[in-house]
Amino acid sequence: MVGLEIHQQLDTKHKLFCNCPTTMREKTPLTTIERRLRPVQSELGETDVAAQFEYLRNRSFCYQVFSGESCLVETDCEPPHELNPEALEIALQIALLLNCRIPDEIHTMRKIVIDGSNTSGFQRTCIVGLGGFLEYKGRRIEISTIALEEDAAAIVSEERGKVTYRLNRLGVPLVEIGTGPIVGHTPQEIQEIAYSIGMICRATDKVKREIGAIRQDVNISVRGGARVEIKGVQELGLISKVVEREVQRQLALIEIKKELARRGAGRVEKEFVDVTEAFSGTGSQIVSKGLAKGKRVLAVNLPKFAGLVGRELQPGRRLGTELADWAKLYGKVGGILHTDELPAYGISREEVERIRRATGASEDDAVVIVVDTREKARTALAAVVDRANQAIEGVPEETRRALPDGNTEFMRPLPGAGRMYPETDIPPIPIREDRLKTLRESLPELPERKKERFMKEYGLGEEMAGRLSLSEKAGLFERLARGSGASPKLIATTLEETMVSLRREGIEVERVPESFLLDMFNLISNGKLAKEAIPEVLAEGSKGKDIQEVLKKLGLRAPGEEELKRFVREVTLANRKLIEERGEAAMKPLMGILMKHLRGKVDGKVVNEALTHEIRKMLRKE
Repeated sequence: MVGLEIHQQLDTKHKLFCNCPTTMREKTPLTTIERRLRPVQSELGETDVAAQFEYLRNRSFCYQVFSGESCLVETDCEPPHELNPEALEIALQIALLLNCRIPDEIHTMRKIVIDGSNTSGFQRTCIVGLGGFLEYKGRRIEISTIALEEDAAAIVSEERGKVTYRLNRLGVPLVEIGTGPIVGHTPQEIQEIAYSIGMICRATDKVKREIGAIRQDVNISVRGGARVEIKGVQELGLISKVVEREVQRQLALIEIKKELARRGAGRVEKEFVDVTEAFSGTGSQIVSKGLAKGKRVLAVNLPKFAGLVGRELQPGRRLGTELADWAKLYGKVGGILHTDELPAYGISREEVERIRRATGASEDDAVVIVVDTREKARTALAAVVDRANQAIEGVPEETRRALPDGNTEFMRPLPGAGRMYPETDIPPIPIREDRLKTLRESLPELPERKKERFMKEYGLGEEMAGRLSLSEKAGLFERLARGSGASPKLIATTLEETMVSLRREGIEVERVPESFLLDMFNLISNGKLAKEAIPEVLAEGSKGKDIQEVLKKLGLRAPGEEELKRFVREVTLANRKLIEERGEAAMKPLMGILMKHLRGKVDGKVVNEALTHEIRKMLRKE
């Protein structure tokens, strides 16, 4: 069972609750500010478990402030301004495209988040759509909610308990689209559903498209498992692998639970033993370096866990990896060692036996050790015991971070409902029926419908029509196709292939104005410019020149009809012997001679026709 949360940044002029731009172009911060965040109770008097977890991590936060791209609203020194009407309009469009019911009033809420990504300790969010659906392979995929919210600050670095964030992303409008449970679909189909939702957002032509502008969270559970939220799947193509590997992880944890039950495992107690003396004269650099700094070696026994701590959950990740994740997060230690992987790392078999005797561990037990200060080692081992006890219960509900290889790692406990409360600084916004009627009448065309129309109306192939239907250049393509007599296929290829290729070469083709493109395609349709010259013309046009300046510089003045015929006749007469010897087979070398002078000035098809005429005329006379 899978649920998707698609986060898509909106391409608005201003942020959601202030007038700062959403460009995020500044690279050098103007200044920095530092904060610490603490959890507060919700309106029901509850403290969210995820917020409490972040608080216990005892971190401080440094925020980079950028000139012109962050203000007192982002630093939480000024109340939020009114909700950005442009962002609301786009969000409502997306909600209607996904067949949602629109609330009578839009209410902004506060969602407690104290991982530092919001200076205020909460994220502002509002529901704009409920109870929608998406058609996929003849089945309806439930769209449970669509929210309009402010994006979080972007993390820059984390070290020694201090996290640095960029404030210019904080407040950028985004929509969060949450599906209902998706059951009975393959991981690849889940990925395709996420793609379809993203394409519907793109249909508005008002969403950002750069890297990081769309992010996916995936909620996954299997029978006998638990709901696990995977955060931050940046690449769409990674969703299927994340789903596969989380299913693999949960099934492995269920098997570990069954095995522990068969062994009669009970709750693990937090009984820590100092086993530093067991490593007297050790050959392990990991241990000896710690001892040289005055650190201690503490151990805890996990009864009945022998062979299970080293069991693989995902490729390259074991139960021991999950115990280590908890030890690192809670105890701030570098890692753990355990007897399922020892002897190793310079630790001898004799040393393993000593720590087993010291902790009272039998051959059926696993022992975990940590090398650090006594206080940090105890905190880390306490976290290890907590995670081990969860293994006895099965799959814990938690939030995990997606890794680039499709695996995941523990982030924090799963948040609950106790983190929401009203935003009192922003008044509700009524949504009247006349506004919804206007929105419904102006909804954009969906990509699949646009693709079909491009094929029928402009004669484009399926692949190019599909690509253009998803492109931000779709509107430009239609204006050029209708405004010039040039081939729609040529226009599409220029926009989607030639200009992309030139951009990769460092040519700023985005600076070429639409009027220049229209003039260029009109010249081509009138036979006054050859399509072969398009790359050169665009490269010069990117420098701010008009079409006539470009033609003059490149020497691309097209010869008149009589001038072209005269030139072709001169070339055929000069090569009479070649024509006599090879007949019409002389076409290829003579075309090479002609195009050397005419490439970019006359369409090759026109030259070919003129040359064919002259060669046949000469052969008839003979």
